Amino acid sequence: MQFELTEDQLMVQQAAKEFAEKEIAPGSIERDIKAEFPTDIIKKLGELGFMGMMVSPEYGGAGYDTVSYVLAMMEISKADASVGVILSVNNSLVCWGLEQYGSEYLKKKYLVPLASGEKLGAFALSEPEAGSDATNQHTTAEKDGDFYVLNGTKNWITNGLSADYFLVMAQTDRPKAHKGITTFLVEKGTPGFEHGKKEDKLGIRGSDTCSLLFTNCRVPAENIVWEEGKGFNFAMNTLNGGRIGIASQALGIALASLEASVKYAKQRKAFGTVIANHQAIQFKLADMDMHFEAAKALTLQAAALKDAHKPYAKEAAMAKLYASKTAVDCALEAIQIHGGYGYVREYLVERYLRDSKITEIYEGTSEIQRMVIARALLNETGG
Repeated sequence: MQFELTEDQLMVQQAAKEFAEKEIAPGSIERDIKAEFPTDIIKKLGELGFMGMMVSPEYGGAGYDTVSYVLAMMEISKADASVGVILSVNNSLVCWGLEQYGSEYLKKKYLVPLASGEKLGAFALSEPEAGSDATNQHTTAEKDGDFYVLNGTKNWITNGLSADYFLVMAQTDRPKAHKGITTFLVEKGTPGFEHGKKEDKLGIRGSDTCSLLFTNCRVPAENIVWEEGKGFNFAMNTLNGGRIGIASQALGIALASLEASVKYAKQRKAFGTVIANHQAIQFKLADMDMHFEAAKALTLQAAALKDAHKPYAKEAAMAKLYASKTAVDCALEAIQIHGGYGYVREYLVERYLRDSKITEIYEGTSEIQRMVIARALLNETGG
């Protein structure tokens, strides 16, 4: 598969790179320390078309392909992975899901402001007892005339405090198990819908994460996404694309770690020469670069398959699995190369490690990715 980028794709990457270096990177340390949501940055990203990158212009989006999205996500996450995950959730999980499966009513009312960046979205699948086991939904939605009444709790919701619209999975027919799950679009401020406390996280501290509480929350039946009973399928199909987004975020962290290490190795002296001349450091840099390029190739392959409307679930899982491990490994090596300086905030690499770990957990843990890959492989070979 050829990965020669088009002029448009390179233009998107350059625009993202310039914005990230000028607008995102300068305040990244302070936002991390204060756990501060980058409200102004997200607004500017919306104005530039980055909040609805793959959405058709008909619904307020930029109409870019998935490869362009990967490149932009990588550059933005290199500057600040917190901004990257906010971007990823709105693009991969919320906008994509609405455009693919939402009614025309939902697209015009909700997708248009989401794609333009006027509003922000969140994806609510996880629960206290439904993390990797997404079939174990305890949030319920009972039909009451033209409404559904939601009751339950959602956990670990990215953009949970700042989002305006939420895609919420709930059980509408418990005897049917996962075939009785339905997706609803719930607006912030709906009576009976509240936020839990903001989580104090190890990494991606600039993005907000919280629980969502539903107590007799009445949602119009017209806010069902796709159709009743299709919620689990909706979630799984949407997460396939979401994994490309998280792989891209991981690529950004890995690249930031590599670039910081190369720069430091050329400046730091030990035993009469810069440490870049020591073979031990050269081997670390070589391995970091090799794994980054391999992860990038896997991610671009998954993106290209998605753009070609070909099956890509296995490739997306591979990209997410490998890129997330690469991000963690590169961040660890970056700290080792920096020595004691790697352990302080000023040199950034300690944040890369804290930010990287979550890429092995959310939108499907590394263990879940291996299950997805293995099942696809066995089905392909008739096993």
